[in-house]
Amino acid sequence: MKNEFNEITNTLLFPSIGTLEDILQLLIRFILTILVTSIIIRLFYYKKTKRNDWMFTFSAVSVSVFLLIFLLGSIKIQIGLALGIFAIFGIIRYRTEMVPIREMTYLFIIISISVINALAIQFSYAETIITNIIFILSIWLFEVVSSKNQLNVKYILYDKIHLITPDKRQELISDLEKRTGLKIIKIDIGHIDFIRDSVMLNVYYKSDNNTFNTVDQITRLPKQEQ
Repeated sequence: MKNEFNEITNTLLFPSIGTLEDILQLLIRFILTILVTSIIIRLFYYKKTKRNDWMFTFSAVSVSVFLLIFLLGSIKIQIGLALGIFAIFGIIRYRTEMVPIREMTYLFIIISISVINALAIQFSYAETIITNIIFILSIWLFEVVSSKNQLNVKYILYDKIHLITPDKRQELISDLEKRTGLKIIKIDIGHIDFIRDSVMLNVYYKSDNNTFNTVDQITRLPKQEQ
């Protein structure tokens, strides 16, 4: 009776270490996840945006989500746990900073790959690898198709408010091209502040180096202080 009690206690307090097969599976799936996410981040995202800050974010999220899902996956709550992770990121959305749509999309992709690789234990390595390859090929195809007619956008707080009328549109474009050095395709008139003689412009342009500007986040003028 005493031996049975000790065995139960040891099982609860000191669970047995995973087998060599479990450890190898963890390492193989972790390396696969890091490899695939690195390809997506470096070849697709960074090539377009040249932003190192989001590369760190994507990599850290990938590692964190994978280890969290994989190590907790044995508790028989795989589906609920996966949905919970998506819900958490959907609620938080990094509210300390407004996240652009492109970055949010890549963040969702990185989380999806990490969750799939961590939960697909019942599938073979071949099926998992094929799934990851499909991810890479799909993103590559979408990037190629979207980049053909993709225009960069820059939000500009403009001071010459008298040039925003339709009859002076060409003069407005010429002034902006001279001051910014950009080849402007079109302009959208945003928030207008007649008190400050300022207007927010959405300037669409074609970049020679084919990179996307995702830094500007201001879409309207700040509220006037009371």
